[in-house]
Amino acid sequence: MCGILAVLGAADWLKHRGPDWSGLYQCEGNFLAQQRLAIVSPLSGDQPLYNADRTIVVVANGEIYNHKKIRKQFASKHTFSTGSDCEVIIPLYEEYGEDFVDMLDGVFAFVLYDTRTKTYMAARDAIGVNPLYIGRGSDGAVWISSEMKALNEDCVEFEIFPPGHLYSSAAGGLRRWYKPQWFAENVPATPYQPLLLREAFEKAVIKRLMTDVPFGVLLSGGLDSSLVAAVTKRHLIKTEAAEKFGAELHSFVVGLEGSPDLIAAREVADHLGTIHHEFHFTVQDGIDAIEEVIYHDETYDVTTIRASTPMFLMARKIKALGVKMVLSGEGSDELLGGYLYFHFAPNKEEFHKETCRKVKALHQYDCLRANKATSAWGLEVRVPFLDKEFINVAMSMDPEWKMYNADLGRIEKWVMRKAFDDEEHPYLPKHILYRQKEQFSDGVGYNWIDGLKAFTEQQVSDEMMKNAAKVYPHNTPVNKEAYYYRMIFERLFPQESARETVPWGPSIACSTPAAIEWVEQWKASHDPSGRLIASHNSASASANHTNHANANANGNSNGKANGNCAMAANGTNGVGLVVANGTANGKMEA
Repeated sequence: MCGILAVLGAADWLKHRGPDWSGLYQCEGNFLAQQRLAIVSPLSGDQPLYNADRTIVVVANGEIYNHKKIRKQFASKHTFSTGSDCEVIIPLYEEYGEDFVDMLDGVFAFVLYDTRTKTYMAARDAIGVNPLYIGRGSDGAVWISSEMKALNEDCVEFEIFPPGHLYSSAAGGLRRWYKPQWFAENVPATPYQPLLLREAFEKAVIKRLMTDVPFGVLLSGGLDSSLVAAVTKRHLIKTEAAEKFGAELHSFVVGLEGSPDLIAAREVADHLGTIHHEFHFTVQDGIDAIEEVIYHDETYDVTTIRASTPMFLMARKIKALGVKMVLSGEGSDELLGGYLYFHFAPNKEEFHKETCRKVKALHQYDCLRANKATSAWGLEVRVPFLDKEFINVAMSMDPEWKMYNADLGRIEKWVMRKAFDDEEHPYLPKHILYRQKEQFSDGVGYNWIDGLKAFTEQQVSDEMMKNAAKVYPHNTPVNKEAYYYRMIFERLFPQESARETVPWGPSIACSTPAAIEWVEQWKASHDPSGRLIASHNSASASANHTNHANANANGNSNGKANGNCAMAANGTNGVGLVVANGTANGKMEA
C-alpha cells in the first residue's frame, strides 16, 4: 500500500501509508504527492511517474498484477523508465485515453495529470480495496486523497470516491467504469462448477505473490484464511518470490490467550508447515489502542473498530519483523453468503441480492479495515477473494448452490469447501474445511467484546445516552459502545462530511439492514455480534451430525483471516490531486 494526495504537504498526513519514499509534483496550481510503500521494484519505482517527455504525470497507490503483459504490449511504443507496475497506466492512457481502466487487473487508486490539455483523471479499483476520497476546497479546487484526514481541514466538503468509478475533469464529473453483470442484482442461472471456482481462486492467489519484498499470510484457522495459506504454500515454490526469499511461508495470528483463532491457526500452520508467528494481546492493550484505530480507520462503525483493533496491534508486530506484505481472506463471506445469518434467507432471490449488497458495501467495512488498520504501520494486505475474475465466477453462479441446505448436506460456503475437497491431493484436513465460523472480533477471544462493552459502560453515562439524539442527530448511537467511539471520532473528524462517510443502520451478525427483515426477533437487537444468531451453535451441532453421515458435509462454517462484519448496530498507499484554478476544470457529481 501507499498513500496519494495532490496537495503540497501531503507527506505529513500520509507518511504512515508509505514510509519508503516521498514524491511531489507541481505545475501551476496543481500538486501531486505520493508516499510510497515499496513492494514491487523497490529500487526503481519512485513516484510521481512520467512519460518520456514528462507531459503526463501519475501518482498511484496500487498493485497491477498484469503489468508485465501490458509492458510487452507497449514494448515498441513506450519507453519504460522504472520497474513500477503502476507505470503501465501511462501508455494505456496515451493509447486509449480515459477508457482503459477496465484493462487493469489489480487494486488501485490513482490520479493522472495531462499537462498538454491541462486535464486530469482519477480512478479507483472495482470493489474499493484501496481507499480514496474526493473533496472540494473553498476556491473550487478538487482534492483527491487516499485518506480523509488529508482533506479534513482544507475542504469545505468531501466524500468517499466510489469504487469502480473514474473522475474526469474533461467530462466534468464521476462515471462508472466497472459494469459487471452481477451489479444489476439479477439472479444468475449458471450451474456450480467446482473446478472452475477452484482454478479462479488459485489464479487469484498466485498473481498476488508478485512481490520484491518479504511477505506472509494472515491465518486465523478458519476456512478463508486457511485456503489462502494452503494455496500459497502449494504454489509458492514455482514463483519468483520463492527464488528471492525462499519457499518457506510465514503465517501470523493474533488473539487473547487461549482464544479460538490461536488454537485453530496453530493446527493449520502445523498441517501446512508454515513458520508460524502467534501474537497475544490483552483487553487493556486493545482499549489503549482504540483512539489510534479510529484515527487510522476513519470510522465510528462498531464492528469495524472491534475487528480493526487486534489487526492494528498485529500489523505493528508483523512490520517489526521486516515483513511488508501479507495475504488475507476478506471477501469470501460476502461473495458466497458465508455469514451465519444467510441461513435464514427466505429464497435464492433474496440470498443473491444480499450478497450483491454486501459486495457493493465492502469498501466501507472489510476493505476499509484491512487496508487502514495495516497501512497505519506501512504493511500492505492483499485479498485474493476480491480478484475481479474470481468475483465474476462466484457471482455468476446460481445462488441455489450457495444456500444452506441441511437436507442436501450443504452448509454455508459449501461451494468453496467442495471445490477444495480433493481426496487425492488434499489442501486441508476435512475438519478444517468444514469448521464453524467465528467473526474476527469474536475469534480473537470472546473476552475482547465483553471487555469493550464493560469499559465503555463506565465511560458513557445513562444521562449521556438519554441525550444521544440531541448530541448526535445524524446516525445516533444506540448503545454506550457506539457512543464512546462516536465521541472519539467527532473529536478527530468534526466536519459534517466526515460523519457522513460512515454508513449506518441496524445489523445482525454482519447483515445489511435489508436482511434484518428476514427474522422478526432480529429487529430488536443492538449488538452486531454473530453470537446472537441462533444457528451459531445449533447449525454447528447439526453440521457435525451431518459430518458423520455425509463425507461431503464435514462440520460447519468458517473463521476468516481477519474477517469483519459489514454493519454495526449503530454503531497503502495514498494518492491525490489538488487543482487550485477556479472551478477545477469540472464539477464533482455523484
